[in-house]
Amino acid sequence: MAFKSGFVNIIGNPNVGKSTLMNALVGEKLSIVTSKAQTTRHRIMGIINGDDYQIIFSDTPGILKPVYRLQVDMINAVDSAIGDADVIVYVTDTVEKADKNGEYIRKLNSLTCPIILVINKIDLSDQQKVQELMGYWREQIPSAVVIPVSAKEKFGLETVLDSVVEHLPVAPAWYDKDTFTDRNLRFFASEIIREKILLNYREEIPYSCQVEIESFKEDEERYEIGAIIYVMRETQKGIVIGKGGAALKRVGTQARKDMEDFFQKKVFLQILVKVDPDWRESRRELRKFGYED
Repeated sequence: MAFKSGFVNIIGNPNVGKSTLMNALVGEKLSIVTSKAQTTRHRIMGIINGDDYQIIFSDTPGILKPVYRLQVDMINAVDSAIGDADVIVYVTDTVEKADKNGEYIRKLNSLTCPIILVINKIDLSDQQKVQELMGYWREQIPSAVVIPVSAKEKFGLETVLDSVVEHLPVAPAWYDKDTFTDRNLRFFASEIIREKILLNYREEIPYSCQVEIESFKEDEERYEIGAIIYVMRETQKGIVIGKGGAALKRVGTQARKDMEDFFQKKVFLQILVKVDPDWRESRRELRKFGYED
């Protein structure tokens, strides 16, 4: 049997479960998952290696109408994912309005690459509604393979995986067999901290924060990590730190525990909070944080 390999890009609206789906398929928590919109800011690759295939999944930010420069970069990542995919996995769910973002449905219908349309969160629905949604999406994107799943409950994932492998092009592997992502440990450290910010703060705070790993050292016993949380205003700095530093300590403790689980090593974590009012709009700052045009 010929070896297959390709780039499988996961796109869809915010909160439909794109990151949960990729994490479940890859078997690693590579993308952070919360109930808040705009949780994913970067394209993140997760790689599955089989005996006769290699799948390079790419999780992308949710489709949105950009308001500030950071969001422009995020939607550019989505457009890039549509343009360079061997296979597209478009994720919707049983909750969102099916006619949302018609522009992207038109884009999908113009593509020549295979499309797998995943209807997620079927555990929150009933069989009749799922059947209706499957019929609707077959009409909207006639070329797509439509698969109902529950990424959270890990139902239907094998069907998705089988369909992806079936539609991969014949090609050699792009990465070594022991590679499971294109991101380094610094990136995952920053994403783990950002996940805790999303989980612990409300309103605009998570969207005003950016995490930078300033130092990352490893010895035989542990990682020593120094991180900076950038916020946009002094008032936000006070909220992130909290009374007597309690809020920041809670974030640091949760992040450290998750890092130790992910890295399989002890972690000493130190977090500072600084104000940078222009980081979401400054091209120089966004490039420093790993965002691109």
